[in-house]
Parts: sequence; C-alpha cells; structure tokens
Amino acid sequence: MTRKISKAVLPVAGLGTRFLPATKSIPKEIMTLVDRPLIQYAIDEARAAGIKEFIFVTSRGKSALEDYFDNAPELEAALAEKGKTDIQEIMKSTYMESGQIAYVRQHKALGLGHAVWCARRMIGDEPFAVILPDDVIAAEKPCLQQMVEAHEECGGGSMVAAMEVPMDKTSSYGILDVEETDSDVLPIRRMVEKPKENPPSNLAVIGRYILTPDVLETLHNQDKGAGGEIQLTDAIASEIDHGRPVNGFRFRGERFDCGSKAGFLQATVAFGLARDELRDEFSEYLREIVAVPEPAQ
Repeated sequence: MTRKISKAVLPVAGLGTRFLPATKSIPKEIMTLVDRPLIQYAIDEARAAGIKEFIFVTSRGKSALEDYFDNAPELEAALAEKGKTDIQEIMKSTYMESGQIAYVRQHKALGLGHAVWCARRMIGDEPFAVILPDDVIAAEKPCLQQMVEAHEECGGGSMVAAMEVPMDKTSSYGILDVEETDSDVLPIRRMVEKPKENPPSNLAVIGRYILTPDVLETLHNQDKGAGGEIQLTDAIASEIDHGRPVNGFRFRGERFDCGSKAGFLQATVAFGLARDELRDEFSEYLREIVAVPEPAQ
C-alpha cells in the first residue's frame, strides 16, 4: 500500500537577486501576486493535496516568512472591531497551527538538492513532496493534488511534474527521456540536468516533486553537478540507475515562472483577469494600453 504524502519541503533560502532592490528588505516568497504572496499559493496547493506538515528550508533574512504564518492578534482585533468578517475569513488561510510548520537553515547556497537534504531529519523514512514557490501553477485541480492522486494509482516511487518547453530553452531545465504512454504518467528512462547540447526531449522538470526517502540517502553522498551545485535532478536520476521507479507527470494547468520578472508580470495579468472583482476594470485597462503602447515613465 502506498504511504500517504503528508509532508512537504519548501526550499526558500534563495536571495532573490533578480528582484533587487525589492528583495533587499523582503523575501522573494513574500512578494505579492494580486493580493497573496507567492508562498501562500504554494501552501494552498499543498493543503489541497492533503499535506499536513510543512518544512521550510530558509537562510538569513527570511524572518518575514515566519511572521507571515504567525497569528496577528492586533490585526485580528482591529478587523473584528470594524466588522470586517470577510477579511477575517481570508486571514485564516495564513495561519499555521503550532507544530505544523518547521524551519531549517541552509547555511551554504549549495543548490536545490542540498536544500532538500537539509530537511532529512524531519522527513525520516516517509515519502514527501517538494514545492518550489517560484513555480505558480494555475489549474482547475491543483497540480500537487493531481500528482498525489496519480502517485497513489501507480503504486509509489518518485514522481516529477513535467511540461514541454521550447527546444532552445532546454538548457535551463532538467530534461526527461521518457517512455510515451497513453496516460499522463510517463516512466522515465533518463534525466539530464541543464543539457548544453543534444537534449533527450523538450519535456522539462518543473517545481513539483514526490520523492522517496531513498533520494535523501543519495543526496547525502551526491557530488556537485551543473553550476557547481548539488542538483536534485542528479539524485533522482540515480534512483533510475538503481532500478527504482521514477515517473514524469504531465500535469494539467499553466505554469508561471515567478522567479523571473517577465514570468511574474505574466502571472499577475493571468491571475488578475481570473478574479471576478478585477476582470472588467483590469481587462479594459489592458485593452487601452495595447491600443496605445506608450511605456510608463
């Protein structure tokens, strides 16, 4: 019987240099997409997939993340006094019960694989999820929920979310060589991290994973890979070499790379237009600026 996925690792130790100077004072994960920080989208998706425990891999300067998920008695009292019950209800999604969330420091920036390894003592011998908050996915059914359901159906092993990317972008991703099937679950023959040439396909790994604890053991002895970092993709590829099942999952939804400025802006437009209370006014504005394309000064 496949064990339930109840824990998720969220690597949030990055400096967010692409968003300086904003990230000089706030973690990138707190930057707001419409009216919720990026980290809230990740938490909401994880909760929909049945995740109960959250492990944040952080670094110095990330205390705002801890504050965000804490109770805010003064704010709650002010909202109650003003009768703003609708906002009070929204605020509930930002609170974490004691013991539901934990923080681990990644003292050196040694890559995603190292960040996941830092959480090993809290994972133990359970399968677990990894969510990269930079990847925000708009989907009718949340991406991780799709993966958890597929993972249960295929009987376990490791699984990575996958999407097609342009061939000239493959050098920026972990790329999969898969056995094509009629389902969204694709057995992986090989994984290549950021291939400089001759990628095996244009099917790229994006920031959602379900991993077995065997991956943590592999990471413990993992050599540095692309970019001089300990790559999670390399550790998962080692699982394939050892004959353990690893599947790609072709999820249904649209992924936005909110680790880049262009991706963040694209997500803002998409999520803004998806909101009933914003759609009309926002779409009218977009039509106007497209008709008269003068950049703001």
